[in-house]
Amino acid sequence: MLILLAFIIVFHITSAALLFISTIDNAWWVGHNFSTDVWRMCATNNNTCTAITDQFKEYQSIQAVQAAMILSTIFCCVAFLVFILQLFRLKQGERFVLTSIIQLLSCLCVMIAASIYTDRHEELHQSREYTVAVSKGQYGYSFVLAWIAFAFTLISGVMYLVLRKRK
Repeated sequence: MLILLAFIIVFHITSAALLFISTIDNAWWVGHNFSTDVWRMCATNNNTCTAITDQFKEYQSIQAVQAAMILSTIFCCVAFLVFILQLFRLKQGERFVLTSIIQLLSCLCVMIAASIYTDRHEELHQSREYTVAVSKGQYGYSFVLAWIAFAFTLISGVMYLVLRKRK
């Protein structure tokens, strides 16, 4: 039981780390001389970064992605704290349902964010406010990490639903 508990804790912490990295790091859309995420666009040839503001064409979509990724990270951290509390408070034989619900909400938020970015990426990168041509890029590793975090949070949410407290 102790090994299973350690595995679940490590899996949950890994999920949170993936969410933090994919939310913060500037690599959702990359190209030869630029990288962009949901916060800013950086040109690597002259080391300048431009914040994505309401002057950009699809700012509402970017704001939705920002909000969903932040909520996903918050839900994942809250789920971990609730799990630790339930670990000491639940009676033997009860399930970690509240932890599972919060973790599945985190899963839903990261799925919404990555789906919006996937659907709207062409329109997101057509704005004239960019200093370089970002339409000729490809998905970066932060975007891939967001989808991996989706899978991890889904799996851990289901694990919490199945897990029972034992002695």
